[in-house]
Amino acid sequence: MKTLTADRRMIKIAMEAPYLERDEEHALAQAWRNDNDQEARNKIAMSHMRLVISMAAKFRSFGLPMGDLVQEGHIGLLEAAARFEPSREVRFSTYATWWIRASMQDYVLRNWSIVRGGTSSAQKALFFNLRRLRARLAQGDRQLTSQAMHEEIAAALGVSLADVQTMDARLSGNDASLQAPIGGGDPDAGARLDFLASEAPLPDEQVSDLIDGERARRWLQVALGELSEREMKIIRARRLTEDGATLEELGVALGISKERVRQIETRALEKLRAALTAKAPALTAAMH
Repeated sequence: MKTLTADRRMIKIAMEAPYLERDEEHALAQAWRNDNDQEARNKIAMSHMRLVISMAAKFRSFGLPMGDLVQEGHIGLLEAAARFEPSREVRFSTYATWWIRASMQDYVLRNWSIVRGGTSSAQKALFFNLRRLRARLAQGDRQLTSQAMHEEIAAALGVSLADVQTMDARLSGNDASLQAPIGGGDPDAGARLDFLASEAPLPDEQVSDLIDGERARRWLQVALGELSEREMKIIRARRLTEDGATLEELGVALGISKERVRQIETRALEKLRAALTAKAPALTAAMH
């Protein structure tokens, strides 16, 4: 009740704010731009709160509080007032409309669903226009299937068919908690989360991979012992570091040509391959 009263009071104040003539608006904008006159900026913003309230009403279909929409629109209005350039000879309402709409759209996208969506400009256009386009196509003379309707919407908005289908599914249903119990509210029936399949390896697979990895590392250490000091240095620099050195860099460091470095590296890899094949022939393929 208090929220409703506050919203009505805010709307009443906004509707009573005087309109600004073009010359007066320009003078206030100049005072803000040139003299940092905060009162002038606030007067411009207050005189355009009607615009904020009018635009907020258009976003009420998303089920968010009118007061919150107006507050977000007011933030966009203040941003527009701070950035407005009176020298462009355009009315402030024309300029502010874009900032108000953008602020409200961001608020809707942040709060309409717990799942974040509509991050790109194309996705935002799809989110805010899908229902309108679908309703318009449904009222036409043609009897379109859902597939055909989605294809026309995708072509109209320049997005993929998959994006339209995914967004339509999201807009058609509500968020569902993974903690919600299944089976008529019976807590012993389990929650949705209990029935989600994990993509992680099974415990026995994890143990097997761990054992195989440790065994492979031991074999590699033994195989590295077959290399000479220079071969070891080249293999470590080229193969066993995150940022492998180039042939030219190693050639400069060792005082030899890069072609000679390549030959030594090839010979060292052949030694490693032979040593590892003796331990586990399956590992040979991994070195190619």
